[in-house]
Order: sequence, then C-alpha cells, then structure tokens
Amino acid sequence: MPEGETPKPGVSVLVEVKVQSLGLDRASNTPVVILEEMGGERVLPIWIGPGEASAIAMRLADMKFSRPLTHDLIMSVLGQMGGELERVVISRVADATYFAELEIRLNGETITVDARPSDSIAVALRSDARIFASDVLLERATIEIDDGEAPSAPASGPPAGSVEAEDTSPGTPQPDPRPLEADELKEYLRNMNPEDFGRFTP
Repeated sequence: MPEGETPKPGVSVLVEVKVQSLGLDRASNTPVVILEEMGGERVLPIWIGPGEASAIAMRLADMKFSRPLTHDLIMSVLGQMGGELERVVISRVADATYFAELEIRLNGETITVDARPSDSIAVALRSDARIFASDVLLERATIEIDDGEAPSAPASGPPAGSVEAEDTSPGTPQPDPRPLEADELKEYLRNMNPEDFGRFTP
C-alpha cells in the first residue's frame, strides 16, 4: 500500500523501521535483531539464525570482502537483471514465526517475493532499501514489553511471535526452548552489547 494512503478495513498500516541493534540473547544463545520505528520508540525484536546475524553484523560494521557473499550475490544478480529492491516489509506473524516480503521493481512492475525477515534485512542493508513493519506487530511487541508480561512461549524456541520462519530440516540447529522472562527481555533491550557483533564475525 502506498505511503500516506488510507488503509482499507483489515489492511495493516506499515511503519518504517530501522535496525537499532544486533546482539545475543544470552538466555537461549540465539541472535536477536532489534528493529525500531523511525521517529518513534516502539521496537520489534526478532530472533534469527547465526548465519543471517553474521550477514547483518558484517554490513553494519561495513566489512568488505574480495568475493561476494550470498546476500551480496542476490543484489548483484538483481541489478544485472535490471531490477531494484524497493522495500522490505515484515508483514505478519503466524504460528509464532514472522514472515517478510521483498518488493522488487522489475520491467515496470512490482514483484513481491516471500522471504525470511533476517534475509530481507540483510539484503535491504546492502541496497539501502527501506524497511517496513506492520503497525500491528510493533504495537503487540510494545504492549508485551510495557505490561511486563513475557510473550507466551511455543513448544520450543524463543517467545511466541518473535522467531522468523526458517529451515527446520533434520540437522538444522534450533533455538534453545527456554523463553525469555519479561524482566530479562526488558533488560536485554536496554543493554544491547556491541561486543556481541564479534560472535557473528567469521
């Protein structure tokens, strides 16, 4: 939906966000990327995989490599095809997982591609594309933190509605089943440690 347009009933309002910080949830040893609304105070924490956290951390640290890494390659291929990443949208949550979309401009049309939030953020940072999140998701995360209530936990993994959709094939490492308590989550958000970036640097 174009910015400034009045949403139709049932259509979520999109809010521009930025990567506030990246760190490690010490309770579950799982990387967390914190998105913060532009010009506001609401935040959206998303638990992600270490590989994607590394890709985000390397871009935030402006690290350069002689050969393109996966997300760099994606942008290179897209550019060679004449496409442009217009924006990334963290669109919804279902079954305790976040989903995202890449909106790509190609041949005069906008193509929407389903993607994981972490990959979407890593690609957006490499193309200077804007990142948006559903207002509903931001509001929900803010209420959970402000009320001092930990999000209800699923059978395994970080707090419900906080982890992204990811590969769950045999052999894929999964997050520790211990969820964060409310005070732990608030303390973590207040004390994101820049030294955690080193954990993800190859």
